[in-house]
Amino acid sequence: MIREIVTIDEDKCDGCGLCIPSCHEGALRLVNGKAKLVSDAVCDGLGACLGHCPRGAITIERREADPFDEAAVVVAQQADRAENAPAHACDAGFDGCPGSRMMRFAHAADAARTPAMPTPSDLTHWPVQIALLPPHAPVLRSARLLIAADCVPVAYADFHADLLRGRTVMVGCPKFDDLPAYVERLTAIMAQNELREVLVARMEVPCCTGLLRAAIEARRRAGVAVPLSEVVIGTRGNVLARNELPVAAASPCQTP
Repeated sequence: MIREIVTIDEDKCDGCGLCIPSCHEGALRLVNGKAKLVSDAVCDGLGACLGHCPRGAITIERREADPFDEAAVVVAQQADRAENAPAHACDAGFDGCPGSRMMRFAHAADAARTPAMPTPSDLTHWPVQIALLPPHAPVLRSARLLIAADCVPVAYADFHADLLRGRTVMVGCPKFDDLPAYVERLTAIMAQNELREVLVARMEVPCCTGLLRAAIEARRRAGVAVPLSEVVIGTRGNVLARNELPVAAASPCQTP
């Protein structure tokens, strides 16, 4: 049948994966570093993923495609949950999970470092855990909010100067904490505080994308258009990517 369906320009796609959380049908996957449509039957063609691609690689085209199949969607969603379950790979040991695999890094010898005055902290408030900072906290009002995976300050040497300075920070671990609770807390924060911006700082490991998904879903539930961006930190402490996440445009089937 002829219908509207997602198409992905592989030349433009950089494999960031930001489109994947927005596809509730589980139609998109990263394959060999590129976003792929796993099956025509699980794509509804409404384009919820369009606004989440910073490269403009995703469009809607009208072409011959298999009919949308809700039963196939259920199978795809189950596969997605199994792939992203908290203990899906770590039960197999360190080598099974990219986020838990043991690595050692070489650094400059301590002898090459010279003593210096202590660097002052840019932290402006306490507590900092997502679960502990209440939505009505005064530091959140009209804030530039930094939502950081708790491994980021350990890995990224310039965390204070580059990310924390001038921002209200919340930290947590999307792998071991309660992600639905994060979504509820962040939804309340975004709805109540007229935030100026939200920056998600996460590690490159797959489980850490949960923090970004929580922020995206919270913004959707709160019904706000607060600017949202992310910075991705590598396990070696380098900045791998900085991405803007525009608010997805309403689909033709949605009521304004």
